[in-house]
Amino acid sequence: MKREIDIRRVSRVDACCRPLDWAWPKQNRSFVEENWKRRTAGKPQMFNGRVLLLQDVTFEQDLCRNTYFETDYADFVAWIDKGYPDPAIANGFAMGALRGSDGAFICGVMGEGTTNAGRIYFAAGTPDPDDLRPDGTVDLAASLTRELAEETGLTEGDYHVDDEWIIVQRWPTIALLRMVTLPVTAEEGAAKIRANLAGQHEPELQDVRIVRGVEDIDPERMPFFLQSFFAWVFAQR
Repeated sequence: MKREIDIRRVSRVDACCRPLDWAWPKQNRSFVEENWKRRTAGKPQMFNGRVLLLQDVTFEQDLCRNTYFETDYADFVAWIDKGYPDPAIANGFAMGALRGSDGAFICGVMGEGTTNAGRIYFAAGTPDPDDLRPDGTVDLAASLTRELAEETGLTEGDYHVDDEWIIVQRWPTIALLRMVTLPVTAEEGAAKIRANLAGQHEPELQDVRIVRGVEDIDPERMPFFLQSFFAWVFAQR
């Protein structure tokens, strides 16, 4: 799989879930178990649920097709911490590129009790069985809005979501973004999110960060795909 960044726009994403007998976690069970103990030490809110990982992604003109499979979150985290040893698998997630009416973006700063404490990126989460529909499809649009609500407290009535998807791919990470625009400035949006966080019992975010231009890109705390997305967006302005 290629490792360079590829960014493209598509009008539609079709996703489904198919069974896959993933051999890597079975072959590395001791590492998975020890890694999970290390990861969850002092973080009681972390739990080993089920998540959906990518086993295939293809592009057909204006369409992106994703095929997922279901596995344990502990397996997923161990695979990441081991340096993505199985190159046939990828982490493909929906993400709302939240911005204010002034065009400035609003990212979250992950809380200390989360897997990615201190990292800065848009609200997002690896798809899980809640995103599965009876026909076997994966509702990534619903995953996007759910994660926004869980992390920022914003609901669908608070913003407009573009129909277009922006796919930022650097295997094994594939971010499927949609522009999400608030009717207020980024400063006002950030203030509302901070107020929402203050009212949450165990917020996933510890703060938010406004990104107005390339000078606000944080190479230390932002994942590479997000740095690339911002560079791409701001280059078009």
